[in-house]
Amino acid sequence: MTAPVVAVVGLGYVGLPLALRAAECGMTVVGIDASEAVITGLRAGRSHVDDLTHSDIELLLSRGFTPLLSSEPIPSVDVFLICVPTPLSADGVPDLSFVHAAGRTIASVIQPGALVVLESTSYPGTTEDVLRPILEESGLRAGADFHLAFSPERIDPGRSSHSFAQTPKVVGGLTVACRDAAAGFYSRLVDVVVTTSGLREAEMAKLLENTYRHINIAFVNEMARFCHLLGIDVWDAIAAASTKPFGFQRFDPGPGVGGHCIPIDPNYLSHWVHEQTGEQFRFVHLAQEINAGMPAYLVSRIERMLADRGMPLRGARVLLLGVTYKPDIADDRETPARPLAALLKDAGAAVLVHDPLLPRWSPPGVDVTPVDDIHDALLGCDVAVLLQAHSSFELTAIAHAAPLLLDTRGVVSAESPTVERL
Repeated sequence: MTAPVVAVVGLGYVGLPLALRAAECGMTVVGIDASEAVITGLRAGRSHVDDLTHSDIELLLSRGFTPLLSSEPIPSVDVFLICVPTPLSADGVPDLSFVHAAGRTIASVIQPGALVVLESTSYPGTTEDVLRPILEESGLRAGADFHLAFSPERIDPGRSSHSFAQTPKVVGGLTVACRDAAAGFYSRLVDVVVTTSGLREAEMAKLLENTYRHINIAFVNEMARFCHLLGIDVWDAIAAASTKPFGFQRFDPGPGVGGHCIPIDPNYLSHWVHEQTGEQFRFVHLAQEINAGMPAYLVSRIERMLADRGMPLRGARVLLLGVTYKPDIADDRETPARPLAALLKDAGAAVLVHDPLLPRWSPPGVDVTPVDDIHDALLGCDVAVLLQAHSSFELTAIAHAAPLLLDTRGVVSAESPTVERL
């Protein structure tokens, strides 16, 4: 079977690993992105995502990978994979402008027989009702002249336990032929392909996955708050419950939720459900309320810890340790550290920040002071808050050096009177 020419539209955390996998499987890969900085970096062999090294990009280039700006001429392509962002707009509704732009780019060059797959997360109906009409401006008809499918991305930055090839790929098509064409393509990249009965089922599968996580994180976050009031070690209870080999999946509490998926995707589902039915998705709204309320809860805990030492929060120096949304990943998208820092500043605290992955972190509109040396940071604070347990953090040393420490990740022993866990 002749290897197809593949165009990956959107070269971020999803698109770039996908491009690498396609190249590893012997395909000729074109990468398309609207960011000049991204394309310039890739042409120079530099990676801008945590999961790929500069060596990975050099390998990509050595296998014929061509990074292109979306405004540059695009060669003849057999398969288009759309991996663009799908954020929320300022008023909290789905923003599909990047999908629109990708569709217009593809429509200008698509040829009969091509396969177009949307991997970007969105509400059911996006592929058929939003993307399809844009692609058909080419004069070609989806399902007749070209194949159209949806296959949700399942990239989890920083996860090493499951490679791209080992993670099953869900595929739904506009027609059976579209589904089979997409399934045949992905079967060359992954070990297992799971097909659905249609596009909407595949689109819903991704929203189901992330909404499930969102709701369960909210559940343990609320459980942690009640356990603290009742004098119960929630982490000990979770560890004990996790020994059950069936009927229980572990979720851990934390300072809130971050990243592109968990804070965003459930809103796509909730918005779509309300638009289609007029009903409110109550679980999603409640989970959003609980998770979004965790930074305010942390402020109350910090204030109480200081008060127990006879100190007010106003004027206190609060050190935030680890401000990325997950450990060992230099990504602060939707990090709960941002609203926490804003609330602390509003309360009159001085906010210090130490994160070896984001040494110059400065959230918009919030005055924080980055501190490079963690020992200086600990000496210069009144209370430290461990938001992210990066592997480079020496947790025992942090616990000993911090005047007070609030551990939101349950990784530091709470035996010391200066340490509290969430």
